[in-house]
Amino acid sequence: MSREYCFRCRRPKVACQCPAKPPMGTRTRIVLLMHPKEYRRQKTGTGRLACLHLEGAEILPGVAFDGHPRVRELLGDPENFPVLLYPGPGATDLSPSGEKPEAARLADEVGSKRLVVILVDSTWACSHSVLRASPGIANLPRIQFRSRDMSRWVIKRQPREYCLSTIEAIHELLCALESAGMESYPDKERLLDAFAAMQRYQIERAATDRQPRRLAGTGAEPDQPARPGLSTSSPAPASRL
Repeated sequence: MSREYCFRCRRPKVACQCPAKPPMGTRTRIVLLMHPKEYRRQKTGTGRLACLHLEGAEILPGVAFDGHPRVRELLGDPENFPVLLYPGPGATDLSPSGEKPEAARLADEVGSKRLVVILVDSTWACSHSVLRASPGIANLPRIQFRSRDMSRWVIKRQPREYCLSTIEAIHELLCALESAGMESYPDKERLLDAFAAMQRYQIERAATDRQPRRLAGTGAEPDQPARPGLSTSSPAPASRL
């Protein structure tokens, strides 16, 4: 029998992740450029989960974005100040432990405009493909931060200790922007709570569901409970900061 799905979170209605509370309002607009491989994932894609909780957050699927109508609209709006969240030389460090003049300089440049933060939501390899195919995005001013904590992933194994999920990266970004005086982020547990709840559900289902189709890819035998931490899928590159 086919299952009914929620059109917002793209999950079965019995496992709907849509928040009961209205989305959080932020000064910053979050825009995820989601590679098609990431866009097709439904169970543990945390970028989509984050957008459910943030007012005005957007997901744009694709690879080449310079000609994308919505991207052109966002970049062409004189009221916006678009930046790319991507680490590397020349990226402005927003973390509290970073050089404060960098964050202050960015705040001065943004001024009264709305900061639009673009994240490439995919694996590292796919993110390189997106930026190669989208030079206009790749040439945007870049920002980065130093994560204060290691990833809270339980059901996935991170390739590096500094890697974060997309939802964790957005949480850390908002914290860094607030420390720099560019954001108001009072409910700091909301995104992390949603992330934890998603993982708890996956663990509970894996422990009780004996259907081989649903255990595929977990490393568990059909007659054994799946154990967390077996997946080697890579998190979003925007989180590798």
